[in-house]
Amino acid sequence: MIHHLNFKHLRYFMVVAQEGSIVRACEKLNLTPQTISGQLKQLEHTLGVELLQKEGRKLILTEAGKQALDYAEQIFSMGEALQEQLRNPGLPVRLFSVGIADVLPKLAAYRLLEPALELDEPVRLECREGSMETLLADLATHRVDMVLTDRPVDAGFNIRAYNHLLGDCSMSLFAAPELAAQYRENFPNSLQDAPLLMPTGDTMIGSSLQKWCDRHDIRPNIVVECVDHALLGTFGQAGKGVFCGPSVLEPQIERQFSVESIGRIEEIRERFYAISLERRIRHPAVLAVTNSARRILFDDQKE
Repeated sequence: MIHHLNFKHLRYFMVVAQEGSIVRACEKLNLTPQTISGQLKQLEHTLGVELLQKEGRKLILTEAGKQALDYAEQIFSMGEALQEQLRNPGLPVRLFSVGIADVLPKLAAYRLLEPALELDEPVRLECREGSMETLLADLATHRVDMVLTDRPVDAGFNIRAYNHLLGDCSMSLFAAPELAAQYRENFPNSLQDAPLLMPTGDTMIGSSLQKWCDRHDIRPNIVVECVDHALLGTFGQAGKGVFCGPSVLEPQIERQFSVESIGRIEEIRERFYAISLERRIRHPAVLAVTNSARRILFDDQKE
């Protein structure tokens, strides 16, 4: 039963899991190893599951331990929010937890979430990054209020959730200035044998880009495949090849990575979705994101 759970033991477990060892947790908590070890055993006995296992000299989380850590972090995060609220009763703070699919460009995620931080009611934004499968599981268990991703939920995910299309845009290709000048002329045929920094084939954009190359009989030299758009941009900034990004973010991508646009691919559309458990959204921060997305991010794509 929940009233038998000792939250002091739960906090010790959380610190051990975060620090990766009892020794480092002892330094942080100013307790002896014997005290922490004993109280971890009591917690496991109370929960009826093993939370940590030894692997050589390391402690690793069991599957139950991973779940327990997620809940513990939420519990103590809410506790901190409660203390902050009580210290500042005239300034209510609402927790807004968002899952961000690891395939989503971080610049796009920032632009989409920015309106939530400008509400009259202060919001404490908590971002979780991961695969769509993991984030939808978090949504189903109310660990996140919304998931931002580049594809809708379908029947294969076995969750009743609602897709809110925020907008879509074409894709642009970028490169360091010298490479951009080389490949901008005669685009897109210039991409034949060009060094390409590409999203992996199991992503929406990676798959679409590969199909586009096949349709146009273009065979680039794929140098790097990666899910993380920011890492691809870093390789591009170093002059290692050509990478893609949402056309709507061209100025920001050019500034962030000191690169130049080569050309746009109108045939490839990157879509952005907010996924929630509500058909009719009531959470004010989720409403701010869904209502503002097209106006602040996608209006110029209509021109």
